[in-house]
Parts: sequence; structure tokens; C-alpha cells
Amino acid sequence: MRTLRPSVAALLLATITACPCVVHASGTASQESLQPLLNVGDKKLQFDWPMLRIGTGEYAEGPTGVTVFRFGRKVMGAVDVRGGGPGTVNTDFLRLGYNYPDLDTVVFSGGSWYGLEATTAAATALKDDGERGGHWDNVALSVGAIIYDFGDRRLNEIYPDKKLAQAALRAAQPGVFPLGAQGAGRSARSGQFFGCNAHSGQGGAFRQVGPVKIAAFTVVNAFGVVTDRNGHVVACNPGEGWPKPLRPTDLLAGMPDSRKPGWQPSKEAGKNTTVSLVVVNQTLEPALLQRIAVQVHTAMARGIQPFATEYDGDVLYAVSTGELDEKDPGALTSVDLGVIASEVMWDAILSSVPEQPRALQPNKRFKVAAADLAKYQGEYRFSELVSVRISEQAGKLVAQATGARDAFAIKKPAPVELLPVAQGEFMVPGRYPLNLRFADDRLTLNPGHWQQIGAKAAQ
Repeated sequence: MRTLRPSVAALLLATITACPCVVHASGTASQESLQPLLNVGDKKLQFDWPMLRIGTGEYAEGPTGVTVFRFGRKVMGAVDVRGGGPGTVNTDFLRLGYNYPDLDTVVFSGGSWYGLEATTAAATALKDDGERGGHWDNVALSVGAIIYDFGDRRLNEIYPDKKLAQAALRAAQPGVFPLGAQGAGRSARSGQFFGCNAHSGQGGAFRQVGPVKIAAFTVVNAFGVVTDRNGHVVACNPGEGWPKPLRPTDLLAGMPDSRKPGWQPSKEAGKNTTVSLVVVNQTLEPALLQRIAVQVHTAMARGIQPFATEYDGDVLYAVSTGELDEKDPGALTSVDLGVIASEVMWDAILSSVPEQPRALQPNKRFKVAAADLAKYQGEYRFSELVSVRISEQAGKLVAQATGARDAFAIKKPAPVELLPVAQGEFMVPGRYPLNLRFADDRLTLNPGHWQQIGAKAAQ
């Protein structure tokens, strides 16, 4: 197993080529005109397992996406559902515990309820491609779950659709899994419970013990914070004065005040979901496969704190590909499998965290030319929901949201000053980074991996 991390130059090039972010003249992107980006990502887990193929599809304009796991033949599956808001397809069938392989694909998707069409789309693609048919013992079975990635995470309501899911399934490749904010984890977030609101994503890990193969995959869109094995919070936009390093025990001990703005720890001391998959190559009877699903899902509470709250929709699928008989030399007991798989899943959780964006620093010496002040002014439309008006006040640029919703730290009630950084670049100070770039009658908020682009309306 190895994890690939490119150079900074390669990372910048990949961001440019993988994120066209096409914006129409109106400032909105049509769902029908969106073009899938397949298997993109700058950091990838690689492992040797031909039976398991993975495809990811994304709409950069969202950004949002889908992740499809397909198997070389029908396999055994089980499911464990926790939290107060799950969104799933075909989980009830897996709960019946039939002792024969029937599962073809597992699908994770953004887009909340709308993303559920990605699961059924994977099944119909298998039929359309002739791999499955209409006879009762050859019908494609796909199961899947969704995360919520709308709201204040992005300025539109683009969702992963049938076209995107089927493209991802057909592009699936063995032994390669994009890590971080890719696929279904493209606009995932963690730590909203404490106001951390950190960017999150999808993670994966693989371990082989003799002939036994174990892989774990997860999309971490958790209400709680991701926690490492030393008991530290991995990603957070902390409040002013919060302890460093930050520990979940600090936050949990400070409840309920630690959830309020301005909380200061004692000196003595949204909608969210994590969807996951654990795959083993060893044959397991349904009851033992179900037990592994429960055990691994329970163990995830170490890596995400708190876990499975009312506002989480946590779902974990467990799959046995049946390539290794439980009586073969080197096979593990189901108890050992469960313990090892739990550790592999913790590795997967930690690998889901992408590099966090940083706020640009204002440059007090930089003066915006009068001609540029005039050029930047106007109404920029990001979607049918969000527009931003840029205007000049006393020689300074200000921004105000004018649509149905706020634009991150740019609010509707009152304008906010844009602090200059460099030519065409500005920032808005605050707990959550907001960087702005003006170029070619476009306004880009948070340029880079999570950018949102608005088009300037005609004067």
C-alpha cells in the first residue's frame, strides 16, 4: 500500500486542469450541461486488489460528487445504520441476512436526498451495459448512502445525478482511491458541532495480513471532530483563545458553552453524516459479517467525537468478496478481523482530512487604483440563489449579498469591507477564511479547490 503526494507545482496544475468551473453568462451552471470529472485527485491510496474497482465522479461547479465501489462478481453484504438522519437505498435487503452473494456495487454520493439517484443509476448502468439482466437471479443490486453537502458549504444546489454516477461506474479502476475532498466527499465538512466547520472528504486505508485483505473507505461529513490517536483534533477553524493543541476532551468537557460563540476554556481544563465501507476477502457467514459491521462502526467513535448524533446519518456497509475460505491457511478469526478492520477504518478517517485553506493576509501598503475600484463594481451572480453586489464607499470596496442567501461571510443585512491583498485579490477577516479574486468580469470566492465563481451582470 502506498499513498501518493505530488509536488506543489503538480498540485497547482492539477487544480487548474481538474476544475474548469464553467459559468454561464447568467452566473449559473446548468445541471444538464455539466461535464463529469472522473477519478481526479492529487493524493491517492493505491493497493493490490483486482476484485475491487473504484470510480469517482465530480461536478467542479458544485463542487459535489459520487464514489462507486464495484466488485468483480456478486458479493456478500451487511449494513449497520446509526445516527438520526440516514439516507440510504436497499439497506433493508442487506438486513435480511441471506447466505448467498447478491451485491454488485456500493455507492456514496453528495446531494442529500437528490443524490440517492446515483445508487439506482449504478444498477441500471450494469443492465444497460449487458453485465446484468432482467432474470430474477441476475438483477443488479446496488446499495448506497448520501451526505448533505448543500447549505452554507457552497452557493448553488447542483447535485450528483444519473449521468455522473454512471460515468463514475464505467470509469472504475482497481486499486486506486482518491483521498480528501474528492468524489462523494467533495464538499464534506467536519466539526460543525463546535463551529469548527473544517473542510473534510473521503478517506481510505488498506492492510494485508498474510492472505487476508482488508480495506476501509469512508466519507467523513461528521457533526463531530476528527480525532487522531493522540487525542488531538485534526482539523478545525478554532475560536479565538482556544487551547493548542486542541483536544475533543476540552470541547466535550466545556459543554454546552463550548458550542457557543466566544467560549473560552477553563484553565483547569447542521446536517452531517459519515458513510463507510469495510471490505474483506475472507468468506464470512452473514451473522459474522454483520458483527464486523457493528464492531467497526462502533469503533469509529474513537476517531470522530461525538459520533452518531441526532444530526448524523451514519451508515456502514461490510462486504465479503469470498476469495479466501475461512478454513484456508492464514485465515483470521472473525474477532481478529473486526479488531484489525477497526484500526484500518481509523486510518481511513484520518486520511479523509484535506489540507485546509488559509486566509490571505491584507496588505496595508497596497492601494487599489481608482480605475480598478470602478472596474470591480457590479452585481455578480453565483446561482439563482446567491448574488453579490460590489460597490465603492469612501475609496474602499465593499460587498453585500443581494440574493436569497448569504455568500459565506458576505451577508445580506449590511455590506462588509474587502481588504486588499494584491492586484485583484482581497480578503474578509473572520474565523472562517474568505478570499476573493477579480478577473475577467468574474468574482471568485475562495480561489482553489473549493472555489465558487460568479459572473458579472451586464451593465
